[in-house]
Amino acid sequence: MSEGAQPQVPPHHDPACWGCGDNPFGIHLRQPESEGLTEYESYLEFDERHQAAPGLVHGGLVAAALDEACGLLASWYRFPTVTGRLFVHFRRPVPINTELLVQSRVEDERSRRIHIAGEIVDGDDILAQARGAFVHVPLEHFLGTPEGQAAAEQWRRRLAAGEGGEKP
Repeated sequence: MSEGAQPQVPPHHDPACWGCGDNPFGIHLRQPESEGLTEYESYLEFDERHQAAPGLVHGGLVAAALDEACGLLASWYRFPTVTGRLFVHFRRPVPINTELLVQSRVEDERSRRIHIAGEIVDGDDILAQARGAFVHVPLEHFLGTPEGQAAAEQWRRRLAAGEGGEKP
């Protein structure tokens, strides 16, 4: 992949995702570079749409960004996965309009569970940390809603056409 190029949203992921898709209110995290990686990082910047107190990001969105960074890694490590649990330690206020780095790494795996840790940092300052367990599930897990059933047909077409993220 050329420098600065972004992998496309993979064929098995929703392009409107708040974390990594084209959602106008999202944080637009980059896709992992290949399947099977054990570490991930991406830059992000929250803005006024994500604000709680003046100049500060809402804590729920900080947790959601950590969930997304850890979940992206989990899904690219072993597809598909969902969040089983997530513990967040808010260490410092997270500012809006500041380029931040979100990182995650696989710490362990047992059976269907993948244990992942992550953090949001500003330079050398750790602003928030997370530890989570992500669970490998069958694809049918996502088909229980009308939206999931409609998306399944789109996923099938995209997978059959070979569209989406770059292959490892």
